[in-house]
Amino acid sequence: MKTIKGPAVFLAQFVDNKEPFNSLDGMCKWAADLGYKGIQIPTWEKFLIDLDKAAESQDYCDELKGKVNSYGLEITELSTHLQGQLVAVHPAYDLMFDNFAPDAVKNNPKARTEWAVDVVKKAATASRRLGITAHATFSGALLWHTWHPWPQRPAGLVEMGFEELAKRWMPILNHFDEEGVDVCYEIHPGEDLHDGDTFERFLEATGNHKRVNILYDPSHFVLQQLDYITYIDHYHEFIKSFHVKDSEFNPTGKKGAFGGYNDWGQRAGRYRSLGDGQIDFKTIFSKLTQYGCDVWAVMEWECCIKSPEQGAREGAKFIQDHIIEATEKTFDDFAGAEIDKEMLKKILGT
Repeated sequence: MKTIKGPAVFLAQFVDNKEPFNSLDGMCKWAADLGYKGIQIPTWEKFLIDLDKAAESQDYCDELKGKVNSYGLEITELSTHLQGQLVAVHPAYDLMFDNFAPDAVKNNPKARTEWAVDVVKKAATASRRLGITAHATFSGALLWHTWHPWPQRPAGLVEMGFEELAKRWMPILNHFDEEGVDVCYEIHPGEDLHDGDTFERFLEATGNHKRVNILYDPSHFVLQQLDYITYIDHYHEFIKSFHVKDSEFNPTGKKGAFGGYNDWGQRAGRYRSLGDGQIDFKTIFSKLTQYGCDVWAVMEWECCIKSPEQGAREGAKFIQDHIIEATEKTFDDFAGAEIDKEMLKKILGT
């Protein structure tokens, strides 16, 4: 068994143009003062990390890591959720996802994909330079629009879709392997990797690539009514990253999992601040600890009711209270005795 590290916080949702959320120093001091021990850094925020420099310069990475460490913090993972999404975009979503891309590659899906692949590769090199062994990202999606299809999906479409997704990711995965870093796909609605079956399809399509791993976030499983506890039993060996985010599912006579095109506050399934939703985090932390998952417990704040400031304040203590110090002894060791083979034979009656 292994003690989960934490608490840590994903900085993405807290970035702002106001202090302390507009500088690395400001966010580090803010996080440390709240009791966090780690930060997960979104790589699309250049004031937090210059990914080009990080991929090229060990000195830059040493300075960046030293600055974070000076606040008593560690960098848990780098995140390329936005750039990873752009590795695979169905044309129906081109206009909306162009917002994640630089102007030079907008309205050019091929160039946008090439740019995204290059950026995620740079994140692998930067991670290695920073001494990080896991990376957080999205898979992107070519098939999401067919998940509840009408008309029905043509035979072979799903297989071809995962073959294409794997083809796009293989050069990235191979680069991550060279750098000694795991790719942790957040299993998430809107992505082609959104549950257990789709993760297995992708794993198979990549030839069981050893760098294909999971960012486990139970909040997304509640919204699709998937057993998030048993999921750990199935996939614990792949869980290399962990978002601690709460959610709830309250269907009514008017709406359920599909959401009715409502805003977050009016949906049946919605994300909540830690402790305000329905997720059984005691069992989750117990399972992850029991299986020896070597992960940081990283709070991701997304709530349609509570303020981010309150969510962050409460989140550090919530995670700390759930971290289990893995035992190194068995509770009934006091009643044990030295191994004596002759005694064992007598107990067995042999």
